[in-house]
Amino acid sequence: MSNCSEPTIRAADEGLVLRFWGVRGSTPVSGPQYAEFGGSTPCIEVRCGERMFVVDAGSGIYNLGQGHRTDLPREVDLLFSHLHLDHTAGLPFFKPAVLDSDRVINTYCGNLGGESAGPTLDRLFAPPLFPVTLDKLCCTFNHHGFEAGQTLTFPDGTRVDTILLNHPQGSVGYRFEHAGRRLCLISDIEHSDPWPEPELARFVAGADLMVYDGMFTDGEYPTCRGWGHSTWQKGVELAQTAGVKALAIIHLHPAHSDTALRDMEADLQAEMPTAFIARELQSITVGAPRSVGRRAGGRPTVAREVRRRIRVA
Repeated sequence: MSNCSEPTIRAADEGLVLRFWGVRGSTPVSGPQYAEFGGSTPCIEVRCGERMFVVDAGSGIYNLGQGHRTDLPREVDLLFSHLHLDHTAGLPFFKPAVLDSDRVINTYCGNLGGESAGPTLDRLFAPPLFPVTLDKLCCTFNHHGFEAGQTLTFPDGTRVDTILLNHPQGSVGYRFEHAGRRLCLISDIEHSDPWPEPELARFVAGADLMVYDGMFTDGEYPTCRGWGHSTWQKGVELAQTAGVKALAIIHLHPAHSDTALRDMEADLQAEMPTAFIARELQSITVGAPRSVGRRAGGRPTVAREVRRRIRVA
């Protein structure tokens, strides 16, 4: 899936804007049965006005870096939810990292007890698993570690709140607030019993948009208990309990075709009309009225425009 015909998000936009570059979970998939929702693994671009963040570096980050991206900042802040392969495997294929000698990529990892992602990425992207090490790429990497639950404060004063999520080896949820809007990214997560967790409900309370791990349905979940993922039904429960205004489901099961996901979305919207299943390349202005757009190739897409602190040096 190419993004060559897709417009970039303008850095001058004043609102809180996100774009889904990858929404599939566990492994990339391809084929005509995935044309509408996409097959790339997790990567989300978040714009707080002119400030840009990238959340996760699954295979979707490849398309983020393609084309003539004049809107990419010199320093890219890459926030990892965690370091499983479907969230990291695209990193050495991110064109600005490979080719731009003046590019700086700052990584942030909060599920390793304060350790940065650096040592793990150095082990992953090295022979015999990968032909070159990350330090052979043109860009400069700066790796930062924090503990989930801390607030990241960036040099320009931007703050991003974090929370630890229930997932094997842990995962980090993020909350962005800008221009009076609130966006929460909650993936990867397995729901608890009872549900929702009070701490998580407080974290997402009143969000204009919550992006949530809905890999399974309630019917599929019992045979996948302990895998670290949730269901769209549990996402609805959390959203309704916490007063979340709109809900996007991501980390889509690699076996769920476009047909299955459209049927699932109909069931989802019967429970929560402002909810939807995220589509690759979909752009959303958080809090804005929903609109209907079209992908390249004419396929319709539904776009709903919808503590402690740690200072980052």
